[in-house]
Amino acid sequence: MWKKYKSLIISVIISLSVGGLSAPFTMKNMSLFDEVKKPPLSPPAVLFPIVWTVLYILMGISSAIVFEHRVFKKSEAEKGLLIYAVSLVINFFWSIIFFNFRAFTFAFLWLLLLWCVILYMIASFYKVNKLSSYLQIPYLIWVTFAGYLTFAISILN
Repeated sequence: MWKKYKSLIISVIISLSVGGLSAPFTMKNMSLFDEVKKPPLSPPAVLFPIVWTVLYILMGISSAIVFEHRVFKKSEAEKGLLIYAVSLVINFFWSIIFFNFRAFTFAFLWLLLLWCVILYMIASFYKVNKLSSYLQIPYLIWVTFAGYLTFAISILN
């Protein structure tokens, strides 16, 4: 059974680790979200870890599918997984930029970069496996929404 689900489990752990590893760096500054002026449609802070957990799981499943398909489409899968890794690194640093440095405008620009990388990753994953690309769409939608929040917070504060 381990052999059958090994790549799935490892992929989900890697994805969840990105959020888990950034938490200690930002935990003491998370109250910032309660302190800043927020735009309409701002969800309660308690929603963010729930949404991100679901997204990281979907991202891990998606990357595992691509990893498993590397046997059939090696170069496309490797390219997609490299883009995915880049998106995880960019994702990791966003919360540090926003919460620790309080650099809201730069955080918005950083999100634009992440958004572009996610879109590129979705297109790359699509060439390997359609389902893997579809599983990344909620990530793109949430980062779009995060872009709205970040831009508005930058303007309001």
